[in-house]
Amino acid sequence: MAALPIRRYEGEVCLVTTPADLERAVEDLRREDVVGFDTETRPAFRKGEVHLPCLVQAATARRVYLFQLRETQVFQVLAELLTQTRVIKVGVALANDLRSLKLLFPFVEQNTLDLGVIARRWRLDQTGLRNLAGIFLRVRIPKGARTSNWAAPRLSAAQITYAATDAWVCRELFLQFQRCGLLQAKPPAANEGPACR
Repeated sequence: MAALPIRRYEGEVCLVTTPADLERAVEDLRREDVVGFDTETRPAFRKGEVHLPCLVQAATARRVYLFQLRETQVFQVLAELLTQTRVIKVGVALANDLRSLKLLFPFVEQNTLDLGVIARRWRLDQTGLRNLAGIFLRVRIPKGARTSNWAAPRLSAAQITYAATDAWVCRELFLQFQRCGLLQAKPPAANEGPACR
């Protein structure tokens, strides 16, 4: 893994801060078939300390949108995305993200896909986002900003790039899983593994 080239998302990122940004995000997300999805939460350093998610990242084919969850006007847009049956929302460890988001606003998720669950079904031991990116995309995703303060009113450039990269990688992994036939409904035989690692 250490020998793989480092990749970060280099496309357009929209930090949703204005009504115009929100409208643009809604229009783009409604046009999409597959959205890479992730959340960021302020790290907890004391036993028993728990924080709610601070940021939602949604990656389309055109750009990545970052929604700061202290802006409550984004809740309706995110609930609409998560309940949309036509759009596949893909991520890793999605159950945790969705459970935490439900503490902020109500929704019943539709058409979500956890890539870690798919990887386990194919008997892969490494099912985290960074390991899957190494295995299937042959890239190394840096962890640098993971434990930064996601609740900060202004995100740093490093945080924005980190967050956008995670959502983008989720979408890219889904497309690679699709190309490799890993999304088939029939479970693999005991001696089968993914063909395109």
